[in-house]
Amino acid sequence: MLETLGQVLWSGDLVYATLRLTTPLLFAALGGLLCERAGVLNIGLEGMMLGGALTAYVVALRTGNPWLGILAALVVGAATGLLFAVVVVTFRANQIVSAVGLNILMLGLTGVALRAAVGLSTGQSPAPTISIWKIPGLADLPLIGPVLFAHLPFVYLVFLLAGVMAFIFYRTTWGLAIRAVGENPRAAETVGIDVIRVRYVTVVWSGIFAALGGAMLSIGYLNTFQEGLTAGRGFIAFSAIIFGRYTPLGTMLASLLFGFTDALQLRIQAFGILIPYQFLVVLPYIVTLLALFVAGRSKGPAASGVPYVPGEE
Repeated sequence: MLETLGQVLWSGDLVYATLRLTTPLLFAALGGLLCERAGVLNIGLEGMMLGGALTAYVVALRTGNPWLGILAALVVGAATGLLFAVVVVTFRANQIVSAVGLNILMLGLTGVALRAAVGLSTGQSPAPTISIWKIPGLADLPLIGPVLFAHLPFVYLVFLLAGVMAFIFYRTTWGLAIRAVGENPRAAETVGIDVIRVRYVTVVWSGIFAALGGAMLSIGYLNTFQEGLTAGRGFIAFSAIIFGRYTPLGTMLASLLFGFTDALQLRIQAFGILIPYQFLVVLPYIVTLLALFVAGRSKGPAASGVPYVPGEE
């Protein structure tokens, strides 16, 4: 058994699967982080991922073009983010309650929409998927080439995005504005920052990123859609933000940890190691809870979750 476990752990396939499974989580987590740093508590990532996953699947299936599916998912993600922004920024509704409502709405709506769009009998029909991009020269390297440089283009994109977001947060005036709005919106307004605009922009982009993460699940990896496809990944993504101390790099590393755990449980099942599969299935969620426990009282932005009224003292 120890020899088999060693084969599971010391395997290029495990690294490859970790990067694949991290991608949807990290897209959603970066979107949630963008919201969080602007003072909007977005635990509706699960619902946004579901909307993107279904849209990408249906459009790709109908048109035969996965890129149109991705584009449609981005539009739906932006619309979902805009809806959430209207509710929590303009109407200043409770952000936690609104996000929970969004998750419930999207869970039910995607199930109904699946039946309406493709019918019960064809709900599991495979959709066309995106081709793997092999980086010329690097993909042919021994050992690491096929593991690191032969992925879907969005795997490369999401890790690049984490670096870009870190640069924006700490090296640009727009990033400074986002962080100022999340920490002290009143002070930000006094120096000319449009708090409402910043929050709208970040929430809409949050929806886009989360929808792209959902699209990666449905047509990037599984080529299909089923009700509840995301299976709590939106909540795991939100946990990655907390465990990552509300920083892009920390969020990326936390997402990699959760992606590794998911890949590990799949590899263990594939090798037939005598561990109850029920335990393996819940392993990523156990690690998520342990990570939150270790993170303790991770301090987020001071104004996170607090509605803002412009011009009011």
